[in-house]
Amino acid sequence: MVSFSVTISLYKNDNPGHFKEAMDSILNQSFPPDEIVLTVDGPIPDVLNDIVDKYESELQNLIVIRMPENKGLGIAHQIGVDHCTKPLIAIMDSDDIAVSNRFEMQLRYFAEKPDVDIVGGYFSDFMGSIENVVGIRNVPSNDIDIKKYLKKRCPFNQSTVMFKKDSVLKSGNYKDWHFNEDYYLWCRMLLNGCTFGNIPAVLTNFRVGRDMYNRRGGWKYFKSEAKLQKFMLENKIINICEYMVNVMIRFAVQIVLQDRMRGFIYCHLFRRNNIS
Repeated sequence: MVSFSVTISLYKNDNPGHFKEAMDSILNQSFPPDEIVLTVDGPIPDVLNDIVDKYESELQNLIVIRMPENKGLGIAHQIGVDHCTKPLIAIMDSDDIAVSNRFEMQLRYFAEKPDVDIVGGYFSDFMGSIENVVGIRNVPSNDIDIKKYLKKRCPFNQSTVMFKKDSVLKSGNYKDWHFNEDYYLWCRMLLNGCTFGNIPAVLTNFRVGRDMYNRRGGWKYFKSEAKLQKFMLENKIINICEYMVNVMIRFAVQIVLQDRMRGFIYCHLFRRNNIS
């Protein structure tokens, strides 16, 4: 199989225990990475530094990039991708847990479909314990359906994706875009003629907290989404009717709805199933 890198970022507010679980899920894969690039996004507390130092002393294939100040997830991923040396790169978040054969499934997918530039998959939402699954976010599987879905919603679960480094760099790499650095990249990859795919299986377990839906609302979040919709309109990804509908829906969900109702919408309409 083709050699690959994993890039993961860390910042001051990340939970040390969650970060360790995320790292261990990378190390305990059925097909582990050839290289792990860890971007430390600005100063972090001693407890996190101690964990990073321990991994750095134990892992020969770990590259640690320390940024002098916090720049945000988009720039952290951009730096991580730049420092990866392998042709394929997998994204991991610092508080999620990859299923044990995630990378093996994705490598086999690329081997079977060499024209694909990026492949993601489903993630399960869990609260507290990984056994406490509260929902699964499924996404379309084939290139045509993914590109149709992109016109309405983000078509990839970021913490599940693996992509060809060259394809991402040719599309401009990650850039800073509040809460939407991934969606913005997928749009530019679409414009660059990339081929998309998703594996119809859970690849990552996504940790949710009771405040998660608070972060998915408010004016700052809405303005970011509306600006991205404008980018999509200007680049003819969507038409004016699609633009207006998308912006109105986002205004209703992110500005009008209270946090509890927003949580209900995300759990019951934007997830395949809800398990309680």
